[in-house]
Amino acid sequence: MTTKIKSWGNSCGIRIPASVLEDAGMKVEDEIDIRIDGSDIVLSKKVRHKSLEERMAAYGGKLRLMKYDWGEPKGREMW
Repeated sequence: MTTKIKSWGNSCGIRIPASVLEDAGMKVEDEIDIRIDGSDIVLSKKVRHKSLEERMAAYGGKLRLMKYDWGEPKGREMW
């Protein structure tokens, strides 16, 4: 696919077709990282870490307790 770089105020911009964004798993208003790789400009979706509140909401409150058998105490582990 080919597009042109256009003037946009004091900067430049390109139009990215919706199908390309969809294939890349991106959408309007997503934050992206821009980097240079040789003579290429690489755009990639910025990884956003979830907040504690988002993680707790996704957790659902199911508590799973597990017991681990680490074996008998050895060396400085012994009391």
